[in-house]
Amino acid sequence: MDNLEDKIAYHRAVEHDVLSAMKNPSPLYWVGLLVSAACFALGMSLWGYQIWKGMGVSGLNNPVGWGVYITDFVFWVGIAHSGTLISAVLFLFRARFRSAFNRSAEAMTVFAVMTAGLFPLIHLGRTWFFFWLLPYPNQRLLWVNFRSPLMWDVFAVSTYFTISAVFFFVGMIPDLAIAKRFHNGVRKWLYSVLSLGWVGSFRQWKHYSKLYMFLAAFATPLVVSVHSVVSWDFAMSVLPGWHTTIFAPYFVAGAIFSGTAMVITLVVPMRKIFRLHHHITIDHFESIAKILLFTSLLVTYSYFVEFGLALYSGNVYESGAFLYRLVGDYRYLYWGMLICNSLVPLTLFVRRWRRSIPFLYVLSILVNIGMWLERFVIIVTSLSKDFDPYAWGLYKPALVEAGITLGSFGFFFMLFLLFTKLLPVVAISELKEVADE
Repeated sequence: MDNLEDKIAYHRAVEHDVLSAMKNPSPLYWVGLLVSAACFALGMSLWGYQIWKGMGVSGLNNPVGWGVYITDFVFWVGIAHSGTLISAVLFLFRARFRSAFNRSAEAMTVFAVMTAGLFPLIHLGRTWFFFWLLPYPNQRLLWVNFRSPLMWDVFAVSTYFTISAVFFFVGMIPDLAIAKRFHNGVRKWLYSVLSLGWVGSFRQWKHYSKLYMFLAAFATPLVVSVHSVVSWDFAMSVLPGWHTTIFAPYFVAGAIFSGTAMVITLVVPMRKIFRLHHHITIDHFESIAKILLFTSLLVTYSYFVEFGLALYSGNVYESGAFLYRLVGDYRYLYWGMLICNSLVPLTLFVRRWRRSIPFLYVLSILVNIGMWLERFVIIVTSLSKDFDPYAWGLYKPALVEAGITLGSFGFFFMLFLLFTKLLPVVAISELKEVADE
């Protein structure tokens, strides 16, 4: 925009459109919030029931001691990673389309990590002993086992949550200063406190830009490191199907893939409900669809490499584990995973489908289903058939596990719905900056 008056008019329109989303909720919003809260309450009730009755109410058994809970943990940690990719990595590469998605992606990151953090506690069974995971001083002078990848998870995920939360908050400071001008009472006071005295001076923008650049550069390696650590929960063991060096890049690619799909799942209805069509355009969706296609190809390539390593390894246990995935007891889940993650995303090579928002929305849901199935297949198939046929066994998730999983989705969507009414859903300052370029 070259005309100064047009710029001023656009800036006002951006502020009005984005902050209008924070006004009185519609009946549809209350229905969504009520459903999400009900699912969360159901999940927490079932968790309390599991604590009261014991882990026997779940479907976990010997040899399958890891099941839906660990699947959910890996799934939600993966969902969190695309937020850092879209916010930090694309910021460093100066990708202009990130301004339409970065705020939602950052919020998604924080909420997904919070959701993921529940599942190690749920899986413990005796949740009140969670502090054994922490390196705290104790009377027996014992430390936790720092050589365990499960211990590494505690530090990796907590560090990632801290950096993501700070990155999310710092990015909102200019927008919170704008929001306080449009509100009164308690909300005006709250936004005044959170905006940290922001007035938009040259000195503040100078320090803000340096800090945001530093946090983006600091958060970028976490995309690789955190989910690599999660993958080492499996790769550091000796079980067939787990003990492979490809797991770190494979899990990272899958995390970005599923997280990008979740961004589309969240932003499409948000754009429709809050009437943000002028600021989140079809061109923006086409750009993020290209990321989805690219990461789908990476994940598909990882599937081929996995089989190649197993078949050419000469290890009968390794090749047997992958053959079991193809034609064994969980074959339908494996083939469903391939269809959702590898075949259906190939339609994004067609430009017309990349620019079809209803199609992208359906595709994003299928991808999230496929990525959940992928984590389930990886975990359960290797545990149910390892080395000795005497120790083989099948695992069937129980209703308690299904209810707690549903509760985790309710928790995530409830937090996101609250976010849309309490904080600006799109980065106002960045939209203005892109328009002024």
